[in-house]
Amino acid sequence: MSSDPTAVFVEHRGSLVAYATTMVGSRTQAEDLVQEAWVRLEQATRERLVGEPLAYLYRIIRNLAHDGRREFARKQRLLHLSHENAPVLSGTASASPETIALYKDELRSLEQALAELPKRTRIAVEMHRLGNYKLREIAAFLDISLPYAQRLVAEGLEHCRERLGWW
Repeated sequence: MSSDPTAVFVEHRGSLVAYATTMVGSRTQAEDLVQEAWVRLEQATRERLVGEPLAYLYRIIRNLAHDGRREFARKQRLLHLSHENAPVLSGTASASPETIALYKDELRSLEQALAELPKRTRIAVEMHRLGNYKLREIAAFLDISLPYAQRLVAEGLEHCRERLGWW
Protein backbone atom coordinates (compact mmCIF):
# COMPACT_ATOMS: atom_id res chain seq x y z
CA MET A 1 0.00 0.00 0.00
CA SER A 2 1.24 3.48 -0.82
CA SER A 3 2.11 5.87 1.97
CA ASP A 4 1.20 8.85 -0.24
CA PRO A 5 -1.89 10.33 1.49
CA THR A 6 -3.49 11.43 -1.78
CA ALA A 7 -3.13 7.99 -3.36
CA VAL A 8 -4.45 6.31 -0.21
CA PHE A 9 -7.45 8.63 -0.08
CA VAL A 10 -8.32 8.15 -3.77
CA GLU A 11 -7.90 4.38 -3.56
CA HIS A 12 -9.99 3.93 -0.40
CA ARG A 13 -12.53 6.74 -0.71
CA GLY A 14 -15.45 4.37 -1.33
CA SER A 15 -14.74 2.27 1.74
CA LEU A 16 -14.19 5.40 3.82
CA VAL A 17 -17.59 6.77 2.77
CA ALA A 18 -19.23 3.39 3.51
CA TYR A 19 -17.61 3.34 6.96
CA ALA A 20 -18.71 6.91 7.69
CA THR A 21 -22.25 6.15 6.46
CA THR A 22 -22.61 3.35 9.01
CA MET A 23 -21.62 5.78 11.73
CA VAL A 24 -23.76 8.79 10.76
CA GLY A 25 -26.63 7.16 8.89
CA SER A 26 -26.56 9.48 5.89
CA ARG A 27 -24.46 9.14 2.77
CA THR A 28 -24.52 12.90 2.22
CA GLN A 29 -23.31 13.54 5.74
CA ALA A 30 -20.74 10.74 5.34
CA GLU A 31 -19.38 12.41 2.20
CA ASP A 32 -18.94 15.64 4.16
CA LEU A 33 -17.25 13.76 6.99
CA VAL A 34 -14.81 12.00 4.65
CA GLN A 35 -13.99 15.29 2.96
CA GLU A 36 -13.30 16.88 6.35
CA ALA A 37 -11.11 13.89 7.28
CA TRP A 38 -9.16 14.38 4.06
CA VAL A 39 -8.59 18.07 4.85
CA ARG A 40 -7.33 17.16 8.32
CA LEU A 41 -5.03 14.49 6.93
CA GLU A 42 -3.61 17.01 4.47
CA GLN A 43 -2.97 19.45 7.31
CA ALA A 44 -1.34 16.74 9.42
CA THR A 45 0.98 15.62 6.60
CA ARG A 46 2.21 19.20 6.19
CA GLU A 47 3.26 19.27 9.84
CA ARG A 48 4.67 15.76 10.29
CA LEU A 49 5.08 12.35 8.70
CA VAL A 50 1.94 10.23 8.96
CA GLY A 51 3.03 6.60 8.88
CA GLU A 52 -0.37 4.98 8.30
CA PRO A 53 -2.55 7.46 6.42
CA LEU A 54 -5.43 5.00 5.95
CA ALA A 55 -5.64 4.17 9.65
CA TYR A 56 -5.35 7.87 10.39
CA LEU A 57 -8.28 8.62 8.06
CA TYR A 58 -10.46 5.99 9.74
CA ARG A 59 -9.61 7.40 13.16
CA ILE A 60 -10.39 10.96 12.04
CA ILE A 61 -13.75 9.81 10.62
CA ARG A 62 -14.63 7.99 13.85
CA ASN A 63 -13.69 11.02 15.96
CA LEU A 64 -15.63 13.43 13.73
CA ALA A 65 -18.71 11.18 13.89
CA HIS A 66 -18.52 11.03 17.70
CA ASP A 67 -18.02 14.81 17.90
CA GLY A 68 -21.02 15.31 15.63
CA ARG A 69 -23.24 13.10 17.78
CA ARG A 70 -22.17 14.94 20.95
CA GLU A 71 -22.83 18.32 19.32
CA PHE A 72 -26.23 17.16 18.06
CA ALA A 73 -27.17 15.90 21.55
CA ARG A 74 -26.02 19.17 23.13
CA LYS A 75 -28.09 21.25 20.70
CA GLN A 76 -31.12 19.02 21.23
CA ARG A 77 -30.83 19.57 25.00
CA LEU A 78 -30.62 23.33 24.45
CA LEU A 79 -33.64 23.30 22.14
CA HIS A 80 -35.58 21.21 24.66
CA LEU A 81 -34.71 23.55 27.54
CA SER A 82 -35.62 26.65 25.54
CA HIS A 83 -38.92 25.06 24.52
CA GLU A 84 -39.82 24.39 28.18
CA ASN A 85 -39.23 28.04 29.11
CA ALA A 86 -41.19 29.58 26.23
CA PRO A 87 -44.63 30.94 27.09
CA VAL A 88 -47.71 29.28 25.71
CA LEU A 89 -49.25 31.27 22.85
CA SER A 90 -52.77 29.93 22.97
CA GLY A 91 -55.33 31.49 25.25
CA THR A 92 -57.88 29.52 27.24
CA ALA A 93 -61.50 30.32 27.98
CA SER A 94 -60.53 31.38 31.53
CA ALA A 95 -57.80 33.77 30.38
CA SER A 96 -58.31 37.46 31.06
CA PRO A 97 -58.67 39.88 28.16
CA GLU A 98 -55.26 41.35 29.08
CA THR A 99 -53.62 37.91 28.87
CA ILE A 100 -55.26 37.20 25.53
CA ALA A 101 -54.13 40.59 24.20
CA LEU A 102 -50.59 39.93 25.43
CA TYR A 103 -50.46 36.55 23.70
CA LYS A 104 -51.89 38.04 20.50
CA ASP A 105 -49.12 40.65 20.58
CA GLU A 106 -46.54 37.92 21.14
CA LEU A 107 -48.01 35.89 18.30
CA ARG A 108 -47.82 38.92 16.03
CA SER A 109 -44.18 39.48 17.09
CA LEU A 110 -43.43 35.81 16.44
CA GLU A 111 -44.97 36.04 12.97
CA GLN A 112 -42.82 39.13 12.28
CA ALA A 113 -39.70 37.34 13.54
CA LEU A 114 -40.44 34.36 11.28
CA ALA A 115 -40.98 36.68 8.32
CA GLU A 116 -37.50 38.16 8.90
CA LEU A 117 -35.83 34.76 8.49
CA PRO A 118 -34.37 33.54 5.21
CA LYS A 119 -36.85 31.36 3.34
CA ARG A 120 -35.21 27.98 4.05
CA THR A 121 -34.70 28.82 7.72
CA ARG A 122 -38.33 29.90 8.08
CA ILE A 123 -39.56 26.74 6.38
CA ALA A 124 -37.36 24.57 8.62
CA VAL A 125 -38.59 26.29 11.81
CA GLU A 126 -42.23 26.13 10.77
CA MET A 127 -41.98 22.48 9.77
CA HIS A 128 -40.23 21.57 13.03
CA ARG A 129 -42.24 23.61 15.52
CA LEU A 130 -45.61 23.97 13.85
CA GLY A 131 -45.76 20.85 11.71
CA ASN A 132 -43.98 18.52 14.18
CA TYR A 133 -41.72 17.25 11.39
CA LYS A 134 -38.53 15.46 12.35
CA LEU A 135 -35.21 16.99 11.36
CA ARG A 136 -34.64 14.08 8.98
CA GLU A 137 -37.90 14.90 7.19
CA ILE A 138 -37.01 18.58 7.02
CA ALA A 139 -33.58 17.74 5.59
CA ALA A 140 -35.16 15.52 2.93
CA PHE A 141 -37.78 18.15 2.04
CA LEU A 142 -35.21 20.94 1.71
CA ASP A 143 -32.64 18.61 0.13
CA ILE A 144 -29.98 19.46 2.72
CA SER A 145 -27.94 17.45 5.22
CA LEU A 146 -29.36 16.57 8.62
CA PRO A 147 -26.83 18.73 10.54
CA TYR A 148 -27.62 21.68 8.29
CA ALA A 149 -31.37 21.21 8.91
CA GLN A 150 -30.67 21.16 12.64
CA ARG A 151 -28.59 24.31 12.33
CA LEU A 152 -31.34 26.11 10.38
CA VAL A 153 -33.93 25.23 13.03
CA ALA A 154 -31.61 26.23 15.89
CA GLU A 155 -30.69 29.55 14.25
CA GLY A 156 -34.32 30.30 13.44
CA LEU A 157 -35.47 29.53 16.98
CA GLU A 158 -32.66 31.62 18.43
CA HIS A 159 -33.67 34.55 16.22
CA CYS A 160 -37.30 34.24 17.34
CA ARG A 161 -36.32 33.99 21.02
CA GLU A 162 -34.16 37.10 20.71
CA ARG A 163 -36.91 39.07 19.01
CA LEU A 164 -39.46 38.02 21.61
CA GLY A 165 -37.09 38.37 24.56
CA TRP A 166 -37.48 34.73 25.67
CA TRP A 167 -34.33 33.84 27.59
